[in-house]
Amino acid sequence: MTPYLHFHGGDHLYFKSWHPSSRAAIAGASIALLVLAISERLLYATRGVMDARWRRSALTLNATGAGPSGDGWPWNKRETIEVNTQIEGIGSTSVSRNVRRSRTIPPFVLSRDVARGALHSLQASLSYALMLAVMTFQAAYIIAIIVGLGLGEVLFGRLASTHL
Repeated sequence: MTPYLHFHGGDHLYFKSWHPSSRAAIAGASIALLVLAISERLLYATRGVMDARWRRSALTLNATGAGPSGDGWPWNKRETIEVNTQIEGIGSTSVSRNVRRSRTIPPFVLSRDVARGALHSLQASLSYALMLAVMTFQAAYIIAIIVGLGLGEVLFGRLASTHL
């Protein structure tokens, strides 16, 4: 491994058998890294779309108070709060208020949270694979990754920022 930025071949890329040394092999590896970088941005956008969908679903359930069993969710119950006030010279008064407590985070739903964890793990794996390619200091790989990430953001970035 050459410890400085270079364009010549001879570095191992991920596996000992993937050892691009000719210009054509470096170009092929660069194209593969470009596709990998675009795929990472696609996966990031997929996570954003799914998170927005899960958030809307949780807010809908919270607003309607209907859970999977049809009854109210535990965080959506009404409570009676007793407030005692002491006013000087008048005495004390007691007021009861019916207050609805609402949760600010969505509940744990196994199918959603396992899918969220799997998507995050896959995205982290792709990010680390791109990082390992950058660590070869092969300039063609670095340029291909930067172009791929930029192109992927152009294609899929608006999907990742979908909000409620």
